[in-house]
Amino acid sequence: MRIVIYSMLVLLIAIQYPLWLGKGGWLKVYEMERQVELQEAKNSLMALRNAKLAGDVKDLKDGTRAIEERARAEHGLIKEGEFFVQILPADKANTPAATKQ
Repeated sequence: MRIVIYSMLVLLIAIQYPLWLGKGGWLKVYEMERQVELQEAKNSLMALRNAKLAGDVKDLKDGTRAIEERARAEHGLIKEGEFFVQILPADKANTPAATKQ
């Protein structure tokens, strides 16, 4: 009788091994689901970035306003007749209070 019980136990373990630890087992499925969730999050961020870039491209193709905005922001260009005023933050090392230590 013991031989039958032990052989059934061995068969049960042999059947359970591929289910838990095999190539398509539960642990592998759990890991793949986690990787899919991470990739979906990355994809949604990339979709937002792509939509923003598509909007920028559309603005650059359709109008001159976006081109003018980029020229002002990236290159500091100004129109004829405009004045450019730049206010720099006070440097703490050059103030009189900072030199009195």
